[in-house]
Amino acid sequence: MGLETWLIKVKKSISHSFDHHHGHVPHGKPVIKKSRVGVLAFEIVGIMPKLNHMWQNLSDKNMARLRNEALYLEGVRKIVSTDDVFLLGLACAEMVENLRVLAKTVTRLSKRCEDSSLRSFETLFDGFANTGRDPHGWVLSWKEMEAKNKKMERLVTATATLHREIDELTVIENSLKKALHCSSNKKDQSLKQQKIDDLQHKLQWQKQEIKYLKDKSLWNRSFDTITSLLAKSIFTILSRIKLVFNINNGFNYPPSLPRSLSASATVYPSDQTSNSFNFVSGPLVKSSKHQENNHLSHGFFETTSKILKPSSSTLGSACLALHYANLIIVTEKMIRSPQLVGLDARDDIYSMLPNSIRSSLRRRLKGIGFSASDPALAGEWKEALGKILGWLSPLAHNMMKWQSERSFEHQNLLPKTGVLLLQTLFFADQEKTEAAITELLVGLNYIWRFEREMNAKALLNCTNFKNMQQHTS
Repeated sequence: MGLETWLIKVKKSISHSFDHHHGHVPHGKPVIKKSRVGVLAFEIVGIMPKLNHMWQNLSDKNMARLRNEALYLEGVRKIVSTDDVFLLGLACAEMVENLRVLAKTVTRLSKRCEDSSLRSFETLFDGFANTGRDPHGWVLSWKEMEAKNKKMERLVTATATLHREIDELTVIENSLKKALHCSSNKKDQSLKQQKIDDLQHKLQWQKQEIKYLKDKSLWNRSFDTITSLLAKSIFTILSRIKLVFNINNGFNYPPSLPRSLSASATVYPSDQTSNSFNFVSGPLVKSSKHQENNHLSHGFFETTSKILKPSSSTLGSACLALHYANLIIVTEKMIRSPQLVGLDARDDIYSMLPNSIRSSLRRRLKGIGFSASDPALAGEWKEALGKILGWLSPLAHNMMKWQSERSFEHQNLLPKTGVLLLQTLFFADQEKTEAAITELLVGLNYIWRFEREMNAKALLNCTNFKNMQQHTS
């Protein structure tokens, strides 16, 4: 009787295991086995640090730095704009655009989810951006978001370690294959077998380590779990962006996200803090009923994209921002060490000039004369060039940093500088920038010739002195 009872239990256990494995339970209800992200973990791992980086950039401290420092870079005020509202509009629009790009990746992941709400991420995100509707409560409180960021950091670290260990596994496997196919004489046979045993042992240990890391990392997480984590982060970041830039037209802030910002962290202009702002045709401007309707009809993301389109008078529109950044940096090096500039380098920089600067440079050089022997004038030029470089050079270097962080080779790396487009040459006025570059080149021309004339004079004096010594001896 006892044996019969035991057999019945075993039969039920086997039946249950079989049904569970094939997606069924005894009652006939299907069990949905959510698919794991697997190797896509190495793509997803590039998104999380960027979201964390964006969240940190929206802290009170960084928003205060944007308002009180970035907007007041001398170069920004001279050749980009002195309009705080316009500059803040650019900063906000760029942050929104960066978030939208990350959201596209999440949209692709969401298509693999089992949860219907997650599969509708793209539609829900657009609706949230336009109206603030958050039907699933994806916007997190500050404390919850900080906790999620720490969780993502742990997942990123574990996934990066997994990637290294998989590479190490490949190395061990290749070493084992090589050892197995390596011929040896009887004398070395025992050494070969010992090496093979060591590699096989190491291989087994490595596989166990990888199995452990797959459980700790993104690898064994379901698409639903990861997409939910990313979706909530993106919703919360957009909510924070709208909060710190005081964009509340048609946007209902969730009660979970506190609106308590210190006075120094409010990034909208201090003389207009009692007003709301809205994206309309470029800058952030005072909100009105008509503008709210206009914003909602065109779509939040469409409007922010328009803000980032440079006007016809800028270097960005002329596709010269990166070229001029290179030109300014090369010129800066020559000005720092004019004595090291040869004729070939001088010709190279001239070949970099577009026709507009060449024409203005020729006009400015007319009438200056061929002599450059006045030390006082050379000193004045060096001081003037130093002042120009003091405000123009940071924008040129920022342009290179901004471009480098977005290049194909670095697109999966975490941005390290947090440079915004408004701090580069992209929105700089073309005419004003070319005038400044022309002034640099005119000054460089003078101090370059001054250095050459002083060197030639010193060499002549040295030669005369030697001749005199030889004559007297």
